[in-house]
Amino acid sequence: MSFPNKRREMDLMKLMMSDYKVEMVTDGMHEFFVDFHGPKESPYQGGVWRIRVELPDGYPYHSPSIGFVNKMYHPNVDEMSGSICLDVINQTWSPMYDLVNVFEVFLPQLLLYPNPLDPLNGEAAALLMRDRPAYEQKVKVFYGHCLALFIQNTV
Repeated sequence: MSFPNKRREMDLMKLMMSDYKVEMVTDGMHEFFVDFHGPKESPYQGGVWRIRVELPDGYPYHSPSIGFVNKMYHPNVDEMSGSICLDVINQTWSPMYDLVNVFEVFLPQLLLYPNPLDPLNGEAAALLMRDRPAYEQKVKVFYGHCLALFIQNTV
């Protein structure tokens, strides 16, 4: 087995052992879903999002493709496609990172520290800069709706 395949397998096992619910789409370990809980101390706390992960053939030398499946109200997340604007995944990825880093460091930091100056969702960025309490309230309304849909679809 080549190094990239072995690394993909090890990173996926490490993610599963970190108590994340992982649902494989295919047997090839290239595409899967992860249930991600909003970080504490953020307006996303209590929310659960399904994240779609695609690992390219060149993983870990090429970054994974990460996107929210259910709606996310955030300046750096495209509301329609779920794609994210995050430098560490899109431009500065390193083979030193692994999937656990994505879910325990990178995504929580994205939600804790949104960057309204580099938005994919201009409305969310403008609201965050203009009225942070209103932005945080809208986030909670969004994830409350998403949580209800998530529970409905998993029962």
